[in-house]
Amino acid sequence: MLEEERKYEVPDDFEVPDLSPVAPTGARVESRSPVRLVATYFDTADLRLARSGVSLRHRRGEPEPWTVKLPTDTVGVRHEVSRPGPRRAGVPADLVELVTVFARGADLAPVATIRTSRRRHQVRAADGALLAEVADDRVTVLDEAGRAAGKFREVEVERRGGDADLLEQLDGLLTAAGAESGSFLPKHVRALRFVVPEQVGALGTDPEGEPDLVAPAGLPDDPAAGDVVTEAVRRAVFRLLTHDPLVRLRVPVPGSHRSALQQMRVGCRRLRSDLRTFAPLVVPEWSRPLREELRWLAGVLGAARDVEVLRARLRRTAEADPLGPLDAGAVDRLDAALAARQETALAEVDEALRSPRYVALTDALVLAARAPRLRPRAAAPAAEKLPRLVRRPWRKLTASVGADAAGLDPLGPDDHWHEVRKEAKRARYAVNAVAGVVGKDARKLAEALADVQRLLGEHQDAAVAADTWIELATASGDPGAALVAGRLVERERATVRRVRADFPSAWVRADRGRRTGWLR
Repeated sequence: MLEEERKYEVPDDFEVPDLSPVAPTGARVESRSPVRLVATYFDTADLRLARSGVSLRHRRGEPEPWTVKLPTDTVGVRHEVSRPGPRRAGVPADLVELVTVFARGADLAPVATIRTSRRRHQVRAADGALLAEVADDRVTVLDEAGRAAGKFREVEVERRGGDADLLEQLDGLLTAAGAESGSFLPKHVRALRFVVPEQVGALGTDPEGEPDLVAPAGLPDDPAAGDVVTEAVRRAVFRLLTHDPLVRLRVPVPGSHRSALQQMRVGCRRLRSDLRTFAPLVVPEWSRPLREELRWLAGVLGAARDVEVLRARLRRTAEADPLGPLDAGAVDRLDAALAARQETALAEVDEALRSPRYVALTDALVLAARAPRLRPRAAAPAAEKLPRLVRRPWRKLTASVGADAAGLDPLGPDDHWHEVRKEAKRARYAVNAVAGVVGKDARKLAEALADVQRLLGEHQDAAVAADTWIELATASGDPGAALVAGRLVERERATVRRVRADFPSAWVRADRGRRTGWLR
């Protein structure tokens, strides 16, 4: 589930104000008796979780005492996952797996224990539904002997069933009363400030230090070619690894129409493509093994993603013509067969992500994002060095299309169109990688290639779907499913014909001289 909360630092004599003025009409405010919570936080010796904005705790006295909180792109919004189990049994295996990309195989051990006296003030709707909760926490940090090592007080406001406006109004009340909002600093990170270095690692790692996974940060002025390579690697690695927990949880990406599986697979593909495009600038003994491991992972993710696409396409194609409705029962039976395939494919993804091979890959990717191994020639100015590296994927694409847009045979086999699609994707990735250096012409070419790739992707999806509907109906021996499959195939092949008719104009827009002159 998603947890949305705000934190406030307050002095010891702070008094929570009356919340009723901002309660919605008919709502009420209830204050609960104080409760005592004792939580132990787990991390690696060098605090990899804390530095990544992740927390893993066991909190005594709760039905599901084990909880992992994972960051999102929005400050104050985190994924929260809880599990049952006693502390003596150790961290539940699925929660250990959930933090794989952060811990990367390092042992997890207790690093901080806190005792909290919490008083809750709850805003409830007229029907009793919880809208928001204000928690007034007095926190004592305990050392290994259970003695107080430090104390602090904070107030948390957590949004439950209420809207964002209620959160804003509560914020106004609290800040007017003297609460200070600011950076979102989790309790255990504040607690670690009071723990002696020996308890958090021999080197006394800063829990508020930089995470191991280096995020993309943009290019410097007058970048060298190596700066562009480094930024491209960081973008792809960041996309790949940050979506790992969502793939394991099988939850959507917040605020996005793209699935986590899709994002993770794209990260693999883009990094493989970038390493290929920039091969003359990187150490081959470093990049080749990495590309091979990425190919393995992309293959596993791809099998599951392909079924995900097919399931969405089945419903969309079946409902495409309201005047020619299809047998809903037969569509459901085809979908059930796809669902079974999807579960098998996702089980293979789960197995791959649990493997030592994947853990080793995550470690290699984090190191790659931190410092790609570059050749001396990568020190050359990017504007001078990079355009020539993009020429190769561009020329391969133009060769696969032909001398002009008509060179791509409208009656040619689906497989050839699919090969052109792959070349278009590689060319687009390469152009995207250098657009920040080349400028407007490269950005416009990347946009035009995105349209080309979208068309060719639609072609491939329709062609694969048509074959799949026939395969499913044949395997089922179901006459009703066979009839529906036949009608679905007609619609998919109509899409194929439409894409082939639209492709020449899309290609002409991409191949205009003012967009490609910098490549020639």
